[in-house]
Amino acid sequence: MNEIYPFRIAIPQRDLDDLAARLEATRWPDELPGVGWDYGVPIAYLRELADYWRTGYDWRAAEAELNGHPQFTTRIDGANVHFLHVRSPEPTAVPLILTHGWPGSIVEFMDLIAPLTDPRTHGADPRVAFHVVIPSLPGFGFSGPTTESAWDYRRVAAAWLELMTRLGYERFGAQGGDWGAGISRELGVMAPARLLGVHLNGSPTIPSGEAEGLDDLDAARLRGWHRHQQESSGYAAVQATRPQTLAYGLTDSPVGQLAWIVEKFKEWTDPTATSDSAVGRDRLLTNVMMYWLTGTAGSSSRLYKESTHSGGAVTISTVPTGMAVFAHDITLPVRAFVEQTDNIVHWSEFAQGGHFPALEQPTRLTSDIRAFFGRLDTN
Repeated sequence: MNEIYPFRIAIPQRDLDDLAARLEATRWPDELPGVGWDYGVPIAYLRELADYWRTGYDWRAAEAELNGHPQFTTRIDGANVHFLHVRSPEPTAVPLILTHGWPGSIVEFMDLIAPLTDPRTHGADPRVAFHVVIPSLPGFGFSGPTTESAWDYRRVAAAWLELMTRLGYERFGAQGGDWGAGISRELGVMAPARLLGVHLNGSPTIPSGEAEGLDDLDAARLRGWHRHQQESSGYAAVQATRPQTLAYGLTDSPVGQLAWIVEKFKEWTDPTATSDSAVGRDRLLTNVMMYWLTGTAGSSSRLYKESTHSGGAVTISTVPTGMAVFAHDITLPVRAFVEQTDNIVHWSEFAQGGHFPALEQPTRLTSDIRAFFGRLDTN
């Protein structure tokens, strides 16, 4: 059963009405005075954002934008896989699969689709163009929920190989950040002959070495990883141990789901961004809607539990690999470690941007993807 079916998002109005009613009836907690973000998302910030979600945000506009791109579903290894597949008008375009992470979604890549697929119209070299495939991770958004265990990042990578086979792409490139970085890298480990190159933003693995012998920049980045693990990784511990318990609150309360996601966007994006937020509130809320409308808070969290327990040492990747480093990311790669495990042929450093560059710095990320694949032999 390898059939691929056209898909179109059509959320019933009753679901939007239910969301509005739940937002209006929110039972708000108390809050300590003067603590800011130190204890989590402040009430004043979340009240204002939730009110905008209820009265100002336009889901139908977001739905129309998403439906402006060809979407499909197919069943792979027992899971429903939803994906966008946008072909380039350029005859020499390279197939490229873009993979999001948590708490992201396909929404992250909306501003990359047109310049990657149609560079001629966007003032770029048409010889570096892409057919883009953007799947929702199993358990996320319209690929969820999953109905069985063991959907770790390796199984996702295997599913992506099958997806690209069904689309007729024998050789292709991969790009991703967060979980998408680990999955994209794993594609090259599993099928190096099929991968033209792997472009990553963010470290695909958690550094496990010591600071001794590292230069000052790598040592500082390793300390940053240690701080993240000690001070701001509680979300991962919960999702990797008790995702079902967490799911009740997030699936029942839109404000709970909003707070769980918006905290990460606040902490992981570029704090020097000139606006109130590095990511616009409409884009942020559309991303939250991909979890809320599909009821996938729990199934998306399971990726942490399944992958944590899949174990295994990091396998060497021989596939040409490019790394785009955005200065305010929480997962800044330690270059000395990455070069021991990956075939790094391209390394870029950017002073702006954080963990979600496809949303924060889409132009810079697009240019770096093009620069990386433009230097490879993609014939």
